[in-house]
Amino acid sequence: MAVDASALSRRTFFRLAATASALAAVPILTEPHLAQAQRRRFHMEAYPAGAIRIDANENPLGPCAAACTSISSMIAEGGRYDTDLTFKLAETFAAMEGLKSEYVMPYAGSSEPLHYTVLAFTSPEKPFVTADPGYEAGMRAADLKGAKVIKVPLTATHAHDVKAMVAADPNAGVIYICNPNNPTGTTTPHEDIAYALANKPKGSILLIDEAYIHFSDTTSSLDLVKADKDVIVLRTFSKIYGMAGIRCGFAIGRPDLLEKLQYFGMNAMPITAVAAATASLQDKDVVPQRKKLNAEIRSETFEWLTANNVTFIPSESNCFMMDTRRPGRDVMTAMAKQDVFIGRVWPVMPTWVRITVGTRAEMAKFQSAYKQVMNASNAELALPALDRSHRFSVLS
Repeated sequence: MAVDASALSRRTFFRLAATASALAAVPILTEPHLAQAQRRRFHMEAYPAGAIRIDANENPLGPCAAACTSISSMIAEGGRYDTDLTFKLAETFAAMEGLKSEYVMPYAGSSEPLHYTVLAFTSPEKPFVTADPGYEAGMRAADLKGAKVIKVPLTATHAHDVKAMVAADPNAGVIYICNPNNPTGTTTPHEDIAYALANKPKGSILLIDEAYIHFSDTTSSLDLVKADKDVIVLRTFSKIYGMAGIRCGFAIGRPDLLEKLQYFGMNAMPITAVAAATASLQDKDVVPQRKKLNAEIRSETFEWLTANNVTFIPSESNCFMMDTRRPGRDVMTAMAKQDVFIGRVWPVMPTWVRITVGTRAEMAKFQSAYKQVMNASNAELALPALDRSHRFSVLS
């Protein structure tokens, strides 16, 4: 029997959960949670006034002007639910990308559908396969479900090792590919993702997280969704669109796959977020202008790191990793004393820290603070001995 997918999406959007489930109220792990956890290591609940915040992959530019105007226009309607706006947002995005509207489900950011996908498609018998280093949220969701987490090292070029990932377990439930990757900012070629799809274990799905795709030139995996493959693609307005605190994103996939996510929760979207997201999509200049600016500042930062003998991983995103040649958490602590917040560290790379690309002024302060930290005496910093080959060559 044919199913009206459009009607299905609308019906399930409004449906209240009929049965109670412990998994229906799982905690959602996000970048701000991880950044806050780092601050608590420094005995800080909040950032000091004037702090440089390049630790959570936020966009310091904030929402575009059209989004701000749209938010302002919706404030007076804040006492109302308006789900029609949510469907209009899905239809707008679908039309722009050549998708059917029932293949797009809006959420308050992409963290919820990331967690719900892992909860829906993994189990104690169906592992979660991810890159190492990789974004941690999916691993936390897998732990909640009792699923085995399999970490697969990146390739020598810091792409996802798709051959190793699809071979990791014949019963894998979810293979997670963040493209560009968080934390390395590196990309995985589309042909590699197509290989993973063609060779993945039967019954598994690919979860492609495209939170950072607008910063790069890599090819999207939306074509695989259009081809009705076993793929869910995540998008968010938190990164290039500067709406991390406003919360809007999408899960994109076949309606039968999206239906499985909605068991775990489907709340009404904030009307201000929906209005801002719609306005952002319709502003054709936002993505190219911000992509260009991010690339320029990132390139300038890489030039500075190179001139100062700092090893880093070339990135195509708004974050990158650099090698401090000493325990990364110690460097984070010392930088925090300078009111510059960086981080975090992944266990597989303990001397490397992730840096978010901020404004030019923020990156200048980062450079100044990092130079002081790495050239200060160990007694001043109360840190382990510094690899003296890493002293800066430029001290002025």
